[in-house]
Amino acid sequence: MLAIHLLMALLTYWPGAHPFYISLTDMVYNDTNQTIEIAQKIFWDDLEVALTNMSGNQVNFLSPNRPDVLESQIEKYILTHNTLIIKGDTLNITYLGHEIEAEAAWFYMESEKITAPEQVTIYNNILIDDFPQQQNIVNFYKDRKPKSLITRKEKTSGVLKLD
Repeated sequence: MLAIHLLMALLTYWPGAHPFYISLTDMVYNDTNQTIEIAQKIFWDDLEVALTNMSGNQVNFLSPNRPDVLESQIEKYILTHNTLIIKGDTLNITYLGHEIEAEAAWFYMESEKITAPEQVTIYNNILIDDFPQQQNIVNFYKDRKPKSLITRKEKTSGVLKLD
């Protein structure tokens, strides 16, 4: 787990175009709020390509002409490419916003209130349509215990049992 975070930190500071297509998603079940808190780190230049392809218009992530339109595009893209299913029900996820960190950006989401899950099905196909070599690392924490999976073109979902 630490190695994954170190890799993402190193990739953030890679000069020029980065050689890897990878995202990192951390999900934490918050017992107090009874929600799943989600933080997703994506290279903003790759997301720029995906948003341009989705909208048909050139997107400038760092200096948008219309920040409100960009935020709406981001929300639509992020929520379309992340799904959580618990006990056969798709959770409602709310997009909370983003912040830029060097070559990447963090995107924040939160689920509706749920009881502590025992198992979760995670669909994450962020950037896979635009970059076939894309891999998405997903860490889910419940009671401070991590479970992980990696999604990619051939496998865009997985099931985690949260003992």
